Amino acid sequence: MLIYFSVLFAMVSCRHSGSSGSAKETEAIKLVTAPAFNADSAFAFVETQVKFGPRVPGTPAHSKAGNWMVNKLKAYGFEVTEQRFVPVTFDGKVLNARNIIGSFNPSATKRILLAAHWDSRPFADKDTQKKDQAIDGANDGASGVGVLLEIARLIGSSPQKLNLGVDIIFFDAEDWGEKEDTPPVSQNKVFWCLGSQYWAANLHKPGYSAYFGILLDMVGAKGATFPKEQQSVQFAGSVNSRVWDIAGVLGYGQYFIQQEAAGITDDHYYVNTVAKIPMIDILHQELNTSRTFGAYHHTHADNMSIIDKNTLKAVGQTVVQVLYQEDSGTF
Repeated sequence: MLIYFSVLFAMVSCRHSGSSGSAKETEAIKLVTAPAFNADSAFAFVETQVKFGPRVPGTPAHSKAGNWMVNKLKAYGFEVTEQRFVPVTFDGKVLNARNIIGSFNPSATKRILLAAHWDSRPFADKDTQKKDQAIDGANDGASGVGVLLEIARLIGSSPQKLNLGVDIIFFDAEDWGEKEDTPPVSQNKVFWCLGSQYWAANLHKPGYSAYFGILLDMVGAKGATFPKEQQSVQFAGSVNSRVWDIAGVLGYGQYFIQQEAAGITDDHYYVNTVAKIPMIDILHQELNTSRTFGAYHHTHADNMSIIDKNTLKAVGQTVVQVLYQEDSGTF
């Protein structure tokens, strides 16, 4: 997944978009009461996905994992839409893919969008062995889904009910882009993020919109750092600043670091530019190293051994807090 992106685009005009510096952002943050995110539960959700096997589109593991996620969302009181599509990969594979969308409080007009990709890389192109075999994708894929499933469970069962609507999208076919050190197949077609490209151009509900969105990608590794990704700052700067400030107040400043990092073409790019919803990306990046996404990235080392409950807790609790701040009008 993930392509470096350096071109700056005009910011999307929306209530929460734009660069930082508003009165809302500079005032002291007063945290409202929010339910506790359960890192043990999130870890178990990550582990279950990995036990299915690599979630490569077209495989039994992919089908079983998708069905499991649909059933989980329904069990937590979400209205579920399965968006089927048939993308073509850079190497000519025709995939039977599906985006999975769960909606909490589907009749609410004020909505927040949360997303992660649920497929895993079909080859270990950054590894030194078994390069043509699919990876577990414990962090790159399963961690974001695990955090969002725990958030779904939490808001669906908590006596502290939300009045706003929450949409959780599990994007498919994000990670079948070109192999490492190979040139792009086309100058006009991006083969990464195929699920978000499809959804942004074919919204699951006509006219769908949200106040803002948060994408989670690689959010479970030990010692992870989440600098402010450039596209997030460019398209949804005030949202990005507020989320990072809330994380700091919660005590997670060692994860949500107050530095900017390279812009990445991830699923949030198409949500921003095509669907016109300001969305940020909570994404593990390592600054001042040659391995931006960690040594495990797109290798067989991306397995359960690198997943840390403390990281899952930091990300999950921050997102839960954001939802309850927004619900109370204090975000």
